[in-house]
Amino acid sequence: MVKARIAVLVSGGGTNLQALIDAQKSGVIKSGEITLVISNKSDAYALTRAENAGIKTRIIEKKGNVNFEADIIKALQENKTDIIVLAGFMCILSESFTSLFENRILNVHPSLIPSFCGEGFYGLKVHEAALSYGVKVTGATVHFVNEIPDGGKIILQKAVEIEEGDTPEILQKRVMEQAEWIILPQAVELVSKTYAKE
Repeated sequence: MVKARIAVLVSGGGTNLQALIDAQKSGVIKSGEITLVISNKSDAYALTRAENAGIKTRIIEKKGNVNFEADIIKALQENKTDIIVLAGFMCILSESFTSLFENRILNVHPSLIPSFCGEGFYGLKVHEAALSYGVKVTGATVHFVNEIPDGGKIILQKAVEIEEGDTPEILQKRVMEQAEWIILPQAVELVSKTYAKE
């Protein structure tokens, strides 16, 4: 089997990238292989995680780069990328970018979409909103990426209970451990199956 070629776009610590690397090692992801990690930040720890796993890395900074998206597209095409995973990638991609890779870009969002999503809802802000609203259940969603922030078709969701005394930080950690790190690799395997060749 020729595995689907996966590129992961990152900006920070790379905990979701690590979950994908681990899932690849353990056989949860068997129809795809991470062949490239692109970061828009040169100091992202995610790059170290990729290097430790023997995965090729590229740094393409956004600041002052008018060809930011074009540079990413070029790197993806050179890599013969089938699937793109946004793992804590802190840049909104334009419609011309997302339409080029329709149903091939996956993102994990730390809530049950359509709750607490869309523009401005990222990182701790999502968990702060969930707690201040008083919901009893939150979770994570893996969805395809289109031109609307968090607006693409849902692939997988997993619920996480909110507990007494939760802070945004505690909740963020629980949502990662109990939802994001489980459903992101599962969704990547599901989509990889479509692009893997016998």
